[in-house]
Amino acid sequence: MRIATWNINGVKARHGLLLKWLEEVSPDIVCLQEIKSVDEAFPRLEIEALGYNVETFGQKSWNGVAILSKHRFDEVTRGLPGDDGDEQSRLIEGVFSVEGGAIRVCCIYLPNGNPVDTDKFTYKLSWMDRLITFVEGRLALEEPFILLGDYNIIPAAIDAKNPAQWVGDALYRPESAERWRALTNLGMTDALRAVTDEPLYSFWDFKTFGWERDDGIRIDHLLLSPQAADRLEDVTIHREVRGWEKPSDHVPVIGEFAF
Repeated sequence: MRIATWNINGVKARHGLLLKWLEEVSPDIVCLQEIKSVDEAFPRLEIEALGYNVETFGQKSWNGVAILSKHRFDEVTRGLPGDDGDEQSRLIEGVFSVEGGAIRVCCIYLPNGNPVDTDKFTYKLSWMDRLITFVEGRLALEEPFILLGDYNIIPAAIDAKNPAQWVGDALYRPESAERWRALTNLGMTDALRAVTDEPLYSFWDFKTFGWERDDGIRIDHLLLSPQAADRLEDVTIHREVRGWEKPSDHVPVIGEFAF
């Protein structure tokens, strides 16, 4: 089974790109972030025509997440618990039946947090604290659990072409790294680092012409529970998609599992 994450950076703007990629690659489950669309405006009919079931947690103009799956949804959860006043659409989770049991796939769009001297950084850290509590509960279920999406976290220097230029940025701040380590210390495995120690990237900034200079960072991740990590076979970053016409600044990342 192939399970993908992709920050699409606006499903309306990348509609054709998404359909082309789905037709060519045909992953089993796709988690999208930054759909920037209300649920009613999401192009579900065209995606369903390719054999996918669609669940969204949208928001007008900003944020928004979705899961596309060739498997039927047994359960769907929307929103990160712990703050009833949080109106941002940043988490959607699906449970699917597979041979031998069920898998839980959770799609997240973690806050960027910049500028760090504003409440945006405070929100990022508090959101991550709530995520840690959420993951603790999911791990207690002792089932295959895949937490994937745009984390807006550069885990280590190897995950940036020029790490020095990110010092002080919310993506690379010590407070952000501390919470990333808290997640992995719970027993979650960074899927890419389980299969390679090569410097690989999933994001190239538009504003700084990062793609043209190959000045990338890795901020799109799959974290796996022990039961999911045991089934991991490989991880592929679809770098070529960044070179397509009118691309997102992120590219898809696919985990391959023996489910």
